[in-house]
Amino acid sequence: MNLRIVPIATGLAPIVAIHACYLIAVQYAGLPACIPYFDGCASISATGRYPPASYLFRAVMLPTTILLCAYWVLNVSWLRATEAAAKVPLRSHRSIAIFGIAGSLSLILYVTFLGTTEPFYEFMRRFGVYLYFLFSVIAQLLLASSSLKLSHRIGDPVLERIARIQLVLSIAPFALGVLNLVLKSVLENADRPENIIEWIFALMMQVFFLLTYYSWRSTGFGLHATVKLQRTRGPAAD
Repeated sequence: MNLRIVPIATGLAPIVAIHACYLIAVQYAGLPACIPYFDGCASISATGRYPPASYLFRAVMLPTTILLCAYWVLNVSWLRATEAAAKVPLRSHRSIAIFGIAGSLSLILYVTFLGTTEPFYEFMRRFGVYLYFLFSVIAQLLLASSSLKLSHRIGDPVLERIARIQLVLSIAPFALGVLNLVLKSVLENADRPENIIEWIFALMMQVFFLLTYYSWRSTGFGLHATVKLQRTRGPAAD
């Protein structure tokens, strides 16, 4: 079974959904039309806050949380299988799955309370999205670091290049977070810069997921089903 569809779907589905929701929100919810990566005229949350865009946003993002959980579990399996095949010391990599799944569950919290106005619900929404970004980036950083170390052990230049790019993509959000704090402290209205950072941040996270496809392909990662039958009695007579 070709498992490489998982990182492709995990990376592409939110990108396509968010941009589609933004176009719908511009048409029906009065969001300003711009290129949000450069202008920051709207936040990502705003794209899925009002109907009909909110219906598409939830319809895609909630199933994506299941894909994300599968993605992180499969990455741990991939690392262990590659280590076993290369006959190098095995590591647990459990922390990758823990942070990744925790981030995925936080995304459910964010999507569930998106669009609500009550103070408690607003807090839960912000709490969910902050934890999603934080835990997911930590999981990505751990995965990139493990992939890079593994590439050195098995001598795979393709895997090494991918891991280095992923490492940059997982470190950059921390720099963007610091930049966001600085801008908030020096600007009276930092909403637009914050929106720009948010869009770039989210795009880098999704590109990270997509690059995993090439890591898995480089090592031939896949799922093979086997069956072992045990005969308890002789074959039936004709």
